[in-house]
Amino acid sequence: MIPSSIPSPFRRESRRRPDRPLRPSRPRRGRRLALLCAAAGALLLSGCGGGGADDEAADVRPHEGTHREAQAPQGLPGMPPLLDAHDLYAADRPNMLSSVVKGFPSRVYVPNTESDTVSVIDPKTYKVIETIPVGSQPQHVVPSWDLKTLWVNNDRGHSLTPIDPATGKAGKPVDVHDPYNLYFTPDGKYAVVMASMDRELVFRDAHTMKRKKTEPVKCKGVNHADFSPDGRYFIVSCEFSGELLKVDTARMKVVGQLKLPFDGAMPQDVKISSDGKTWYIADMMADGLWVLDGDKFTEPWLMPTGKGAHGLYVSRDSKSMYISNRGEGSISVLDLPSRKLVEKWELPGGGSPDMGGVSADGKVLWLSGRYDAEVYAIDTRDGHLIAKIPVGAGPHGLAVYPQPGRYSLGHTGIFR
Repeated sequence: MIPSSIPSPFRRESRRRPDRPLRPSRPRRGRRLALLCAAAGALLLSGCGGGGADDEAADVRPHEGTHREAQAPQGLPGMPPLLDAHDLYAADRPNMLSSVVKGFPSRVYVPNTESDTVSVIDPKTYKVIETIPVGSQPQHVVPSWDLKTLWVNNDRGHSLTPIDPATGKAGKPVDVHDPYNLYFTPDGKYAVVMASMDRELVFRDAHTMKRKKTEPVKCKGVNHADFSPDGRYFIVSCEFSGELLKVDTARMKVVGQLKLPFDGAMPQDVKISSDGKTWYIADMMADGLWVLDGDKFTEPWLMPTGKGAHGLYVSRDSKSMYISNRGEGSISVLDLPSRKLVEKWELPGGGSPDMGGVSADGKVLWLSGRYDAEVYAIDTRDGHLIAKIPVGAGPHGLAVYPQPGRYSLGHTGIFR
């Protein structure tokens, strides 16, 4: 349970646990999701922190000798083409850094929700080297689409604080109302603000953060999302009403709404499988992952993982997904090709593993300890705890940076 001392705006998961677990139904045979991609050439990036698609050129070309470029029908116009039609994360191989970020120092940025600060960790020494004051209730540190800026989401401060990852210096905050979380459309044109308390998806110019369109939602607590392989739609979780939304990217419009079949469901992180066919949604009250066919957007089935399932992260070889079970201090490992759970790593002495990311070389999983004022560094080879690092109060959506990939779709780092 969440400590009663936590201020009410921070207590986002205060629902009582259901009495009976859901009996998961058998997986349904969904149709194959067509992997679509843009046939455009190199996409031009913004020189501004938001990450648009019309300024300075970026490194979006396939890396030689690694993957074939996908040959598929046109996806969202302006979206960089996939490197491999059979692997959504083909651009995220170990140390395969874009030329944009190669000079950036490796750091772990930790937003401390109750301390209104960002702790900066040196991953070589496993020590905090700087503490940056930011706005009220920072929830996530989000890489911009063009990879040049880290945006700190000051949810109750109603602002975004930009951090230059080349220098580690924070810039002037930008006024944005209720930025609980932040995503970017695959074409780099728009930032999508998850305005949780406002019950809105707010599409903003990715350069200036000026509001372009507001899409009201009929669910409570929009928080996490991921995009289809072709970029034409994305799936959003609504934690306070136990629902999912399907949103048309180009139209910036909700086109589907689905109630999860579990009393008290509380969906969190959303992540699509490396094969582009299956969607996974962590649910901290159902204690597992919802397995969804995003194209059909029909009722999903539940895969139990552990108490308080929360964050989802794909390994650098695209074969595994790490699931943080915040309520029991463990990490489950899902084999993506077989869709079977193969391991569970227990944190010594317990903990509250929440959000995070994988190191550039793929060897370390970094997770915030939400209710323990600490960060965990976990060896991805065998799951042993490398380090437990004290940080500020209420650490949440930490970002490991830089990471491999050509562009960012937001959150703590969804790279393609």
